[in-house]
Amino acid sequence: MKRQGSLDEISDGRLYSRHDMVRAGCGGCRGCSACCHGMGVSAILDPLDVCRLSQGTGLSAELLLADKLELNVVDGIILPNLRMGGEEEACGFLDAEGRCSVHPYRPGVCRLFPLGRYYRETSQETLQQPGGAASFSYFLQVHECPAPNKTKVRVEKWLEQPDIARYEEYILQWHNFLERAQAFAGGNTSDEELKTINLYILKQFFLQPYDLGRDFYAQFEERLETFTLFSNFSL
Repeated sequence: MKRQGSLDEISDGRLYSRHDMVRAGCGGCRGCSACCHGMGVSAILDPLDVCRLSQGTGLSAELLLADKLELNVVDGIILPNLRMGGEEEACGFLDAEGRCSVHPYRPGVCRLFPLGRYYRETSQETLQQPGGAASFSYFLQVHECPAPNKTKVRVEKWLEQPDIARYEEYILQWHNFLERAQAFAGGNTSDEELKTINLYILKQFFLQPYDLGRDFYAQFEERLETFTLFSNFSL
C-alpha cells in the first residue's frame, strides 16, 4: 500500500539495495508480534504470496479468503490482504502463543517489515514504452518496529526470498501492472468495465491455481500476457 508523506519522516534517510546492510535484525522477535496486530487492510498480498500460502496451508485461495484473508479496494483495484480479527485486531495466522504459524511461507509484506520499498517516479509515457518500468530501493521504517537494539543484517538475507534477483523483477512487473490498472480504473471507465477487469484480475492472478510443478514466475508472465490480450489497456 502506498504511503503518503516525506521519506525523511518515516525512514533513516537512506535508500538500500539488496546487497546493503541495514539495522533491522530483531533476534527472531523474541515472542513479540506487535507488527502482526492492528495493520488494518495495509498488509496487501501479491499473487506469489497467495500461491505460497495456498501451497503451505493446503488450502485453496477461495478457502483462505473465507477465513484468513479478505478483499479490499486499493486505488480502484480489488486486492487481497491479511485479515485482522478479534479485539486485538490480530493476524489470523498467529497461533495460541502469538507466533506466526506460516513463517516458512509468510507473505512478502511480512518478510519485508520493517523495511519498505521506495519506487522511483516513472512517467506514464515511460511505462507505456516496451520494457518501460519503475525501479525501487528499500528503506528502513524507523517508527514501526518497537524492538530495541536492532542488529545489522544484509537486506537479501532479511527477505529470505529464493532467487531474489528474479523475485525483484517479479515485484517490478506486478507493481508496473498495478500502476497501469489503477490508472485505468481512475480514468473514464464505466462501472461495468471496472467490475469486469477486477473479476478477471482476481481469477487470473489469485483464484486460478498455479501448477506447483512449474516455475511460478513463468506462469505469472503467461497470465500477464493473457491479460493483455483480454483487456483494452496496454501493459
